[in-house]
Amino acid sequence: MFVLSNFIFALAKIIDIVLTIYMWIIIFRAVISWVNADPYNKIVIFLYRATEPVLRPVRRIIPLHNVGIDLSPIIVILMIIFLQYFLVEIIIKLARNL
Repeated sequence: MFVLSNFIFALAKIIDIVLTIYMWIIIFRAVISWVNADPYNKIVIFLYRATEPVLRPVRRIIPLHNVGIDLSPIIVILMIIFLQYFLVEIIIKLARNL
């Protein structure tokens, strides 16, 4: 039974790491949007392709184009933090109870 517990615990940690990496990718995307980055740079292309599928639905739900500031990265980062504190902690507690 301890093998299943360790597997679930490791899965929770991997989810936590992936969420943290994705949060940093969104932060880098936001910083890139503040400067005049080369749109043909492979890093910039990767940042836009990796984050746009998540940011686009948030922009549709909360349209703040008249303000001039894109708040969708902040909202997505808050959702990631929520998932880290809620989902990952539930999975860790599940692993401890096995």
